[in-house]
Amino acid sequence: MELLSQPWPWWAAGIVIGITVPALLILGNKHFGLSANLRHACAACFPADVKFFKYDWKKEIWNFFFVGGIIGGAIIASTLLANPEPVQVAPQLAAELQGYGITDYSSMVPKDLFSWDSLFSLRGFIMLVFGGFLVGFGSRYAGGCTSGHAIMGIADMQWPSVVATIFFMVGGFIMANLILPFIMVL
Repeated sequence: MELLSQPWPWWAAGIVIGITVPALLILGNKHFGLSANLRHACAACFPADVKFFKYDWKKEIWNFFFVGGIIGGAIIASTLLANPEPVQVAPQLAAELQGYGITDYSSMVPKDLFSWDSLFSLRGFIMLVFGGFLVGFGSRYAGGCTSGHAIMGIADMQWPSVVATIFFMVGGFIMANLILPFIMVL
């Protein structure tokens, strides 16, 4: 139990993902990715006369179990396996974040950004609501999310996934280095 409650090295997740991708392909010809689950959920829960949602979503029911496992794993990790120590943040990053007013590292995400109080601020609205819309739009426009393209698509040697991943990364660098500093001072 002690081993599970301590932080693992970064490469451990790479090994697990590296095993998951071929296992999904070999065992069931399934593709790894998360953004398609929203489409499946909409097709299952809101049967409307929309062409995009008219397909046999029941063939993709395994995706719901996959997402359920992610949610269940997150609950187990955050309750039973939680490390009581504060999140360790590199001193340089802590100094930079302090300039933006982020000082609370008591949980996995800074409460200064991700809380009910911050949601109802201008900064919170821009980051959570508008940012969520942009992520959803981008993954629909690109035909998949970052995990689907960067992990599965590149592993399948699909050129569109390479292009999408390059632009996901470029967008992330622009956001983190050019746009986010302006949002953080709001």
